[in-house]
Amino acid sequence: MDDFDEAEYVERLRAWLDERAGSAPKRSVLAPQDEVAITARRAWQRELADAGYLGVTWPERHGGAGGVPAQRILVERELDARGIAGGLDFVGLDMIGPTILACGTPEQCERYLPPLLRAEEVWCQLLSEPGAGSDLAAVQTRARRADDGSWVIDGQKVWTSFARHAAFGIMLARTDPDVPRHKGLTVFLVPMDSAGITIRPLRQITGDAEFNEVFLDGLVLPDAARLGGPGEGWKVAVTMLSFERLAVGSGHLSTPVEELVAAVAPARQDPRVRVRLGQVASDLLALHGTSARLMEEIASGRVPGPEAGLVKITSVLSSLAACRLAADVGGPGALLQPLWGNQISALPGVRSAGGTEEIIRNQVGERVLGLPPEPRAST
Repeated sequence: MDDFDEAEYVERLRAWLDERAGSAPKRSVLAPQDEVAITARRAWQRELADAGYLGVTWPERHGGAGGVPAQRILVERELDARGIAGGLDFVGLDMIGPTILACGTPEQCERYLPPLLRAEEVWCQLLSEPGAGSDLAAVQTRARRADDGSWVIDGQKVWTSFARHAAFGIMLARTDPDVPRHKGLTVFLVPMDSAGITIRPLRQITGDAEFNEVFLDGLVLPDAARLGGPGEGWKVAVTMLSFERLAVGSGHLSTPVEELVAAVAPARQDPRVRVRLGQVASDLLALHGTSARLMEEIASGRVPGPEAGLVKITSVLSSLAACRLAADVGGPGALLQPLWGNQISALPGVRSAGGTEEIIRNQVGERVLGLPPEPRAST
């Protein structure tokens, strides 16, 4: 499909979207307690997947369309231009699915990817803990190997998005406490309805309860639930974090430029507003090009490197600057608009998603620029 006809593809895509103009859900903030909206978004994800407009570059044997990155970019641009939502489960689609593709066995890919793509099974991440957030290698959730080869898991996870709606979670646990901490970790694929799992919602400043804390008490998993080898969890986790940073920075949480232009329109003759608008819009538009290049590399089988972190940092900081500009022009009334009110409340917390800016900048400094490593108390 490398020689696809772009004009024909876009024409077919637009015709398909035109037929669904009245039923396709609009892009909006999805509240975890809004069951009606979640059901509609789940059905819409299934329609997109069945038509080949989700999982565009995934192999056909795993439910994807077997397409090329340019097709995925065209789909995303058309959805953005129409203000139409993507899939319900962007955590699964853009973070966990690619990780299973990169690290999973053929049997795991066959089992988990098609229902993930069609939103039949929504996913969540079981990574952070009360004592292990940005320092993810400090996780203390313990997985102990039983005599029959299964794993018995005890611990606590926190800041787990949409855990109450998830069928599965991808979990990082410590399987060997006697080796350096980065080497004693393993990743598991966890059915969220298993005995031994308790989920409690956490109310946020936005009023929503997107995040949850998850308690694991004597959870038993078969060895087939392991993603990667025992002790290879850090490699799998870093792979997933790279996909997460790219997903966060590529538009899921960034500010639409068109929305910002409309918000500052009343003050567009003010030179100070025009300068700030130009700076923010330039950064946000530049992200599209960088993200497109990284998507092409991912489709060729490469896991995104430290540059994905820079995409994430730029996206979040530029979106924060956009929110400040919209609030400065619109005054307190800007907080009553769903886009600006939610982003102003949520974006400061998003600065930690996929790793804090400090962690990411250290990685870029050490791995890309070759700067001396930061002092570390432990390894």
